[in-house]
Amino acid sequence: MKIAGLNFTKISVEKFNTKSEELKVSTNIDIQDILELKSDIIRTKDELLAVKFSYIINYEPNVAKIEIQGTLIVTLEQKLSREVLKEWKDKEKKIPDDFRIPLFNIILKKSSVKVLDLEDEMNLPLHFPFPTFRKEGNQ
Repeated sequence: MKIAGLNFTKISVEKFNTKSEELKVSTNIDIQDILELKSDIIRTKDELLAVKFSYIINYEPNVAKIEIQGTLIVTLEQKLSREVLKEWKDKEKKIPDDFRIPLFNIILKKSSVKVLDLEDEMNLPLHFPFPTFRKEGNQ
């Protein structure tokens, strides 16, 4: 799978409260739709899929919420593309692991970079631990 494009369609940050005692941060990725994409602009022997997603970070209890929505365009070999579309069109909208895991990693990577800047601007704690230097012997 290769990334052919990414377009954020919604970026929302709401801060409801400044209290952060016992703060719990949760993240969620929701795939809203997977569509076959035909393009005269992007030339590839593989098939193109457009994946509409949302990436939500909740700061609980009722501290803040960050939501990013977008469309990720990826190229897949024909066999995997057909399998993904077939399983997605079923009533349960399943995604095969061979596609879901790398897809979620791409969404996490691309969205987290955007979210880090928003967290800094809104003075919110980071949604994941950032690497830090420590004095030797202090773990």
